[in-house]
Amino acid sequence: MGDWNSKRVFITGVCGTVGREVLSQVLKLNPREIVGIDNNESELFFLDDIYKNNNKVNLYLGDIRDETQLVERTRGIDIILHAAAYKHVILCEHSPRSAVQTNILGTQNIIDAANANSVERVILTSSDKAVNPTNVMGTSKLMGERLLTAANALRHGDRPIFASTRFGNVLGSRGSVIPLFMRQIASGGPVTLTDENMTRFIMSLEEAVSLVTNSVFLAKGGEVFVTKMHVVRIVDLAEVMIEELASRYGYKACEIKIEKVGPRPGEKMYEELINDEEVRRTVEMDRYFVVVPALKSLYCQCEYDYEGIIRRNIESPYNSSNQKPMDKSLIRDYLYANKLIEL
Repeated sequence: MGDWNSKRVFITGVCGTVGREVLSQVLKLNPREIVGIDNNESELFFLDDIYKNNNKVNLYLGDIRDETQLVERTRGIDIILHAAAYKHVILCEHSPRSAVQTNILGTQNIIDAANANSVERVILTSSDKAVNPTNVMGTSKLMGERLLTAANALRHGDRPIFASTRFGNVLGSRGSVIPLFMRQIASGGPVTLTDENMTRFIMSLEEAVSLVTNSVFLAKGGEVFVTKMHVVRIVDLAEVMIEELASRYGYKACEIKIEKVGPRPGEKMYEELINDEEVRRTVEMDRYFVVVPALKSLYCQCEYDYEGIIRRNIESPYNSSNQKPMDKSLIRDYLYANKLIEL
């Protein structure tokens, strides 16, 4: 895990689902200080109230599109955990300029601030939609990954070390289908579905944040870390949720219909975490895959050697269409185990 005791940690997007959990979990690792920023004034006010008696946590209004502010806030920072982003596919399709300004230019601002202040390590939270992207959001997240890899290749000396993590669908987050399906079931349906054959990688919020915190000290520079994840058919997830929740809202499960609405712009039938090109430079570990950079460092030598390597090349792309999906019984157990549905 590494030694967090003396570290000052900077978290962007601290009011988001992932950012809040990162704050909570990193605090348990006993860092010297956590500085968090977010541009959501109301959510920041309430989050600040939760931590008002904790002198290790300092939260500020801020925007990653403001480079000057980032340079000021990251003075003396050791580790940057960059979770701020626009993540909703359809909203980014409708507002591509904003997606570019936040997910691409904002990430470059993080890199520039880290370089200006000689930050030790920077970890970006990315998405499976960055792999062979078909939409604005995924394309912007891919560019964010490439910016960190390039920054690492161009660094002089030992710092900053830049790396990325790729998430699947973080179940229970505000952007996931769980809250959407819950609202639809509560109102009597229908539960809307793109296609009954659609598959997705899923991970719990705890798994997502564990990937981030573990990657901090595993990173050699320029890599992308990927957790091995479960796969679900979205129709199975919808059916399990209907079976478990319908009666709680006064309905019979048979009364809640599933309505096929067709794909939205930029939406895939399956998601990818490692593509054909990346396979040949992917290292497999027990819990993770590590995609080492194609762009090698120009000024320092990075040895991509990790403890517990299983193999140094995987045989095929890692996507949700070639992995065995969970059956409905396992989905049900997963939802309860991760408190996505309460008993």
